[in-house]
Amino acid sequence: MRMKEKIIRINRTLFELETGILIFGAVCQLFAFLTKDKAGYSLGLWLGILTAAVSAFHMWWSLDRALDFPEKEAVKSLSTHNILRYGFITAVLMLIAVSGRADPLAAFLGIMGLKASAYMHFITQKVSKKIYGEEDILRPAEEPVDGQKV
Repeated sequence: MRMKEKIIRINRTLFELETGILIFGAVCQLFAFLTKDKAGYSLGLWLGILTAAVSAFHMWWSLDRALDFPEKEAVKSLSTHNILRYGFITAVLMLIAVSGRADPLAAFLGIMGLKASAYMHFITQKVSKKIYGEEDILRPAEEPVDGQKV
């Protein structure tokens, strides 16, 4: 299967979020030359970026799964998965801090790529349009009128 076909099978919003995380990581990597411990900064940053990417995928997966549940079960499921995700992020940061091999602040910066990516939506949407093509995803679905099929 070609790379473009694999990318198209991925959820478009998830693709845009992951693309933004990678762009954020690349921009932050440019500042590695300003630090004393360039290797520690880079390692911490990319471990944070990886954590953000895994968290974004988990967020998409848990939301997609919860939409199939009744309201009370969906809320419970989402709350449980939020706690698991925050626990994972905390564990990663603690392991990085204890290991001493990577910069924990750079890792935190990488994890913030998840938030930065959400703000860069207007950029990542342009990349997405080149791969997925033009699509009006904001247009509401047509609803049947008086029981008629549309």
